Amino acid sequence: MTTSSTPSGLARFNTLPEAAARAALLEACASTAWAERLLAARPCAGPEDLYAASDAAMAELTTADLEEAMAGHPPIGRPKLGDPTSAREQSGMAGASEDLKAEMLELNLAYQEKFGHVFLICATGRTGEQMRDAVKERIGNAPEQEREIVRAELGKINRIRLARLLDDA
Repeated sequence: MTTSSTPSGLARFNTLPEAAARAALLEACASTAWAERLLAARPCAGPEDLYAASDAAMAELTTADLEEAMAGHPPIGRPKLGDPTSAREQSGMAGASEDLKAEMLELNLAYQEKFGHVFLICATGRTGEQMRDAVKERIGNAPEQEREIVRAELGKINRIRLARLLDDA
């Protein structure tokens, strides 16, 4: 329940019309199932309640739901044009050398060929080298292991994006 102690961004999110709240959530994560679970959790008393609902929803996503969520993420090193969110999140690649960018492109393609989806990592605060090292390490994973790592990375990304949503609200 929303109270006078609810942060203003969360209070605004709690009272958004359902269609507007759904659109805002789908901007944070492209999984319809995730967005629907968070809509059902409204109103949230505090940001931690929203984050807990997000974590619970992530844990319940099917493989198809995870694929839908990943489809909303551009490859590392190639943020969507005109998308300040992906550019901000991938800023560690912005100043990378041309050699590192080329290596990342090769690694992204090899990863995508092996797993059938983009390499997904919570890139916020990571350097280009750290992202390169992570894809090199993770490309050797079994598909089931990688799917759970992707689920965890999506959860981290979603928390950051939800925090931004509440700040912007």
